Amino acid sequence: MVRANQEILRSSLDEKRVGPSGTRSFGVGTEISSPTNRRSQLRRTDPLTTRHEPRLIRESGLDARIAELAEPVVEDLGYRLVRVKCSGRNGFTVQIMAERPDGTIGVDDCEEISRNLAPVIDADDPVDRAYHLEVSSPGIDRPLVRRSDFERWAGHVAKIELSEGHDGRRRFRGILVGIRDDVFGVRLDDVAAGAEDTVWLPFALLSEARLVMTDDLVAASFKAAKKAQAETSAEHEEDTDPNPSVH
Repeated sequence: MVRANQEILRSSLDEKRVGPSGTRSFGVGTEISSPTNRRSQLRRTDPLTTRHEPRLIRESGLDARIAELAEPVVEDLGYRLVRVKCSGRNGFTVQIMAERPDGTIGVDDCEEISRNLAPVIDADDPVDRAYHLEVSSPGIDRPLVRRSDFERWAGHVAKIELSEGHDGRRRFRGILVGIRDDVFGVRLDDVAAGAEDTVWLPFALLSEARLVMTDDLVAASFKAAKKAQAETSAEHEEDTDPNPSVH
């Protein structure tokens, strides 16, 4: 007998999919969003200019197969896929990182993505064992996977790894300084005296990029989350106002 349990923990929703290979399991007591609800969500997730922005860093193997299934579902709901990662945590875990186009996401958002995505993954059946489906925010020390990430988080420290050497070097750490055409800038924190402190690296060589946890980053992340929460609350009040003003 197939069982599915859901549990919300902080900013992630962890759903255990139980059953032998070939068994298709679905969340118990969940409701798939209707097209009407989806359209409403799309109107709320401005700016839409970055919603369909392609990712620069892609998965491989099983992660890539699940990402192929997940990305259309996530985008249809008005969110963006950040990363898919399978691991042996809790037996076997499929982690889906997602966000709104403004870079934020809440527990309710994660829950909605999980409800809609779980049946899609189960129908395709790419995982040959019991697994946990975990939908979460990218976190404060988040991966950087789109051009807009390098603009949004300019001024913060990041670790960068390239697929091949740039001036004899593949790994960099420093403050993001923005983008120019097909390159992004990093002000290095390990430069010899008298040497140029800023390098411009090609997006085409990007293998991995992640923000580094700092006090400034924590403060900026909480400020962005608070702003998004206030905007969402204001929009909710407008949607539920029993006496809207008439012009």
